[in-house]
Amino acid sequence: MASKIILVTGGARSGKSRFAEQYVAKHGIKIAYIATAQIYDDEMKLRVELHKNRRPAEWTTYESPYMAENAITEASKKHDTILFDCLTLYTSNMLFAKSVPQEIKKRYAYVKEKIKILLKTAKASNCEIIFVTNEIGMSIVPENALAREYRDLAGLVNQIIAANADEVYMVISGIAVDIKKIATKLEE
Repeated sequence: MASKIILVTGGARSGKSRFAEQYVAKHGIKIAYIATAQIYDDEMKLRVELHKNRRPAEWTTYESPYMAENAITEASKKHDTILFDCLTLYTSNMLFAKSVPQEIKKRYAYVKEKIKILLKTAKASNCEIIFVTNEIGMSIVPENALAREYRDLAGLVNQIIAANADEVYMVISGIAVDIKKIATKLEE
């Protein structure tokens, strides 16, 4: 089986995770779920519980807030389909990791390199991998530098994965649209 990469994006509470879960349930046989969330407060604990309760018991969960390429490699040994939820939390984890460079240009390069490693691993997996991500760049420009950096990095990560994805879905109000299928292609 050749690897297939799918990106599912949308705003907060748009239904993107539910769509991705339904997609893998329809297309996968042996399903792995890579969870990137870290629980720091009650609100995040509630979100994680919501996602856990929706997942079928036969799905295997890999908790991987860092170095998710290792989880992809491990999951691909036993599964044909991997749901990765989510890239924006994963980006946030990288941004606040102890190993992240302190200088902004080096942080951008660090995150880009980590995403390229993740993508290379996904392409080598021989699995169908569905990445879920938030589209956070459609709102006002944040007032503080860290929030702007995070927004920009999340957008960059989304662009890298989308450019390499076989399918890209935008979920709005619970409705998924295959935006790669209808995208305008300009000559390079």
